[in-house]
Amino acid sequence: MVDHGDTATLRTRLTNAESGVLLFGITPPRLSASDERIREIAAATLARLKSLDVDGLAVYDIDDESDRNPQERPFPYLPTMDPAVFHADYLGEWNRPAVIYRCVGKYTGTELRTWLREADPESVLSVFVGASSKGKEVRTRLPEAQALRRDVRPELLLGGVAITERTDEHLRLIAKQEAGCSYFISQVVYSADAAKSMVSDYYYACRERRIEPKPVLFTLSVCGSEKTLTFLRWLGVDVPRWLANSLLHADDTLAASYEHCLANARDLIAFCGALRMPFGFLVESVSIRKAEIEASVALAAELSELLGRGGESLT
Repeated sequence: MVDHGDTATLRTRLTNAESGVLLFGITPPRLSASDERIREIAAATLARLKSLDVDGLAVYDIDDESDRNPQERPFPYLPTMDPAVFHADYLGEWNRPAVIYRCVGKYTGTELRTWLREADPESVLSVFVGASSKGKEVRTRLPEAQALRRDVRPELLLGGVAITERTDEHLRLIAKQEAGCSYFISQVVYSADAAKSMVSDYYYACRERRIEPKPVLFTLSVCGSEKTLTFLRWLGVDVPRWLANSLLHADDTLAASYEHCLANARDLIAFCGALRMPFGFLVESVSIRKAEIEASVALAAELSELLGRGGESLT
């Protein structure tokens, strides 16, 4: 496994607003999985990631979002195990940091407080995710969770979610930044134009307020089938019609989406570099199909080369 050395930890790179941070995102096994099956999944995950030059893992927290989208979910919602437990108990061989997502509405204040006290801020970071809709019943609201983290474990580096499709997202990012967020990770990006508009609005809003913009990590995910495309749209990802047509009619949908992800990455690297906006990437697969997962691993490896990791800083 590639080791960047103590001077280039994920925490340091994000705090210094360096460009070129690269993460790989994974979803924990189903809550119903046996211990044996969980260990098999963990071993397969670690084997895939062994040669990747990434700064860390992002381990997702999955919640039921049927309140946000009443249409049938293309892939049925199945509860998954706690990402913090999966990381702590099954990914011990992973020697780089992990970003643990927290859908804060699932947890009581006591549960969040306990986790915050136990989390090691040197190896664990977090992203707090709010409710999927305004009307959803929750145990803890996002502002409450942010305040709890400030009180209990302020040294735990906190990130926030960025939805590039929302026209007022730059104002939400600034509000989250004021609440303690040191970086942002976007929802899956298929429209580079939407992502560029968001970071442009955010960058200039920060400049107007005389504050430094925080790094934005763009999430890229390959799409290998019509069902995966439908799922991306169900999640709220903006997939332009022309692109959806191209993917659905391609001889190889997975290969076509892979090339589109790379094209978006090149576009965003050039745009953020010219703007001097700190940026990075997170690569994931929203599908559990082996071909799509392996394509995501390949994409992360190619992105690492594209970012010139190991060479000069992109900042």
